[in-house]
Amino acid sequence: MNIYLITGGAGFIGSNYISTLINNKKNKIIVIDKLSYAGNIKNLKHFILKKNFKFIKTNIGNKKVITKILRKYQPNYIVNFAAETHVDTSILFPNRFALNNVYHSVSFLNDALNYWQNIDSFSKKKFRFIQISTDEVYGCLKKNEMPFTEKSNLNPRNPYSSSKAAFDHFVLSYFNTYGMPNIITRCSNNFGKNQNLEKLIPMCINKLNLNKKIPIYGNGSQIRDWLHVLDHCKVINLIIKKGKKGEVYNIGNSNEIKNIELVKMICKIFDRIKPLTNFQHSSLIYYVKDRLGHDTRYSINPSKIKKEFNWSSKKNFKIELENTVKFYINNK
Repeated sequence: MNIYLITGGAGFIGSNYISTLINNKKNKIIVIDKLSYAGNIKNLKHFILKKNFKFIKTNIGNKKVITKILRKYQPNYIVNFAAETHVDTSILFPNRFALNNVYHSVSFLNDALNYWQNIDSFSKKKFRFIQISTDEVYGCLKKNEMPFTEKSNLNPRNPYSSSKAAFDHFVLSYFNTYGMPNIITRCSNNFGKNQNLEKLIPMCINKLNLNKKIPIYGNGSQIRDWLHVLDHCKVINLIIKKGKKGEVYNIGNSNEIKNIELVKMICKIFDRIKPLTNFQHSSLIYYVKDRLGHDTRYSINPSKIKKEFNWSSKKNFKIELENTVKFYINNK
């Protein structure tokens, strides 16, 4: 039996990750989530009645509850998706991000460390703590700069990425200081079903579905590297099985697209599947004042995971983008 403790499991990536585990009867999945704005219990509706699934509503900073969960369920793997997300929100409420992504996260890491230090030698050897981070901790690339590697310096440029980078440092320090078997993953922009509507792709789809205008920051020239969420989740499973303790693994797709180009692609999908007479959906695009400190380009070099795990993306971007559009249209 493999016992997984998944934090932030009601969120976008967390709930998709659960879908890669749930059908294996040898996996027992314990999910904790405080169900803030980024967590949606509806994302777990297909798992609730499964015998190998358990959901607990709590904050990872609740030491008393977390200690009880660790003692009761004795997980082999902790996969930490829990985090306050979205840059715009962090600009408005930086203290909230410091509290949850650093203070509460370190409290949780301490609880996990104490648990790991007190289990039997076989379980201790099997145990892994996987921290799900982001490419945003590396900062911003210029147009002609090479993509980020695992050796790139951290240079976060907003409160969200700063809070993620801070906790990444704690996770690696616990490996170096205590020998705790921790691994960090840093992924590029994910897309797929069940993403919060504040994110670019679902926001755009939702606006188009309602024939409302689509706000684009600045001139829309910001570049992101897009990866389907299930490709990301399958790499996490490879890393749990084969990853090296104390390592960082970048997960990207070498699929760089300007925000405005991505939005226009979605508009063309709408023109085809929901056509309107004498009307192109791209006419709904309008430009707004750019985000404060907006990073112009992210790009991840995935050569490490390709080499160590023989991994390659299985999802076709254009096909999955259209599938994603159809998902949100059918699940308003």
